[in-house]
Amino acid sequence: MRLTLLTGIAIALASPLLASDAVIGTEATFRSPNGLTERCVQIAPIPGGEYSEGDVKDEAAFCQIDLYAPDVALCPKTWSTSPGMMIYDVSAGNYAMDRTGFERNACAEGKSAKNLAKGEYAKFKPTMNASGTSGTFSPSALLYYHFSRYFDSTVKVPVTVWRTIDAKMHLTEVARPGLAISGHNRSARMNNAGWQMLVAADQNPERYTPTDELFTSDRQQIFGVLTSSPGHRYGSEINGTRKSGWGKGQNFDFQETPAFLALRSEKPLNEAIAEGLAKGRLDPQISRDLGADTPPEQMVYWMKELTEIVLLDFIFSQQDRVGNIDFTPYYYWVEMGELEHKKAKHHEPGDASVPEGAKLIRRTYLNDNDAGGRVQYANFAKSTKMLEKLRHIDADTYQRLIALDQDLQSNGPIYQWVSKSLGLNGGQINQIVKNTSLAAGILKSTCNAGKLRFDLAPKEFFLTETVIEQEIACGD
Repeated sequence: MRLTLLTGIAIALASPLLASDAVIGTEATFRSPNGLTERCVQIAPIPGGEYSEGDVKDEAAFCQIDLYAPDVALCPKTWSTSPGMMIYDVSAGNYAMDRTGFERNACAEGKSAKNLAKGEYAKFKPTMNASGTSGTFSPSALLYYHFSRYFDSTVKVPVTVWRTIDAKMHLTEVARPGLAISGHNRSARMNNAGWQMLVAADQNPERYTPTDELFTSDRQQIFGVLTSSPGHRYGSEINGTRKSGWGKGQNFDFQETPAFLALRSEKPLNEAIAEGLAKGRLDPQISRDLGADTPPEQMVYWMKELTEIVLLDFIFSQQDRVGNIDFTPYYYWVEMGELEHKKAKHHEPGDASVPEGAKLIRRTYLNDNDAGGRVQYANFAKSTKMLEKLRHIDADTYQRLIALDQDLQSNGPIYQWVSKSLGLNGGQINQIVKNTSLAAGILKSTCNAGKLRFDLAPKEFFLTETVIEQEIACGD
């Protein structure tokens, strides 16, 4: 993989008509074979955000990927519902330094293509909201990444950067192969419909509307995000049974999972955990997916992670969360009064490298964040009143929400960041402001009624098997 051309600061202020490719951050540029200058932008950090050294390192790594290097191969994502582009490392393996051979032969293997490469660099996802396709809005993943750092979230949200690609190169290397491969998969109708539109739009940008959501203002490149999707998909224990069908139905099912039921309980934390588990296990599918033993430490992690998911989904009007929540297993144990952890190689206990009695905890990953941010999307967290049902929350999460609302209402630093950094238009910005105000109002109302417990502190619970509820002011 090679880095070409220069790095600098991209400062392009949003305009009412051509807002979508106006982003601000640290920029790297690359030259396509057609002579176009492609851009990768590490969006400027959100004011007050808590970014790790790993975040900064991963952002930089994404923006070092030259899409045309001989050790990089591009494959269409022809599974799931939305079209995208997988970026593989072919510096070694079955197709070492054979970019053309990999793209010609391996890409047709779909998900299995990664087994023929040395590794996977990233996934590129553009916006796609044409008729017959699934809803995908590329700035949504940027919103989730940066706002999760503002809230210093326990739930893990992958690093994401903004990227363009020469439309003609996208057409020949990715879109046309994607259309051909997806056409052989009858179960991927929405994916195929997306590739049909991308092929048409790459040839004539005006075929896709609104054009500014997919193409740069010069109409020569499409833009999207580079991100990753680590982890494994939860079953019904977190994603719900989904027996009531897409839309509101499955979102109500989601609220009948053990951790969400515990969040709805007005009882103290330990009692709420027991109640949530008992009620959740009444559903045979959930009980089976939950497994024989669910430690209370696992439940506290889940409860905190779910409050963060619901809050972010409410603010961004996410319409496709249920069924798309992932996890990665970790071992956790206490050593000399400190909580230690190690990523687990397997999903079952038995790793001799960790102390006996270490607990296997599934940590939640929020990877699929591409169906929020647009005013047209259905806000199921709002319409099914998820926030109204919460009775437990972390004090810091609550206080950060109140501060965020105050900032957005007063055109503060975060409001300015949202307005100028992400390429959002006025309606999309206003939706974030409005939803944040509604979320703050709902939780303040619950707090003022004396029904909100500030007791979700997973690390403290792990160390003491209990949490002392915090007493904080509800806010004005």
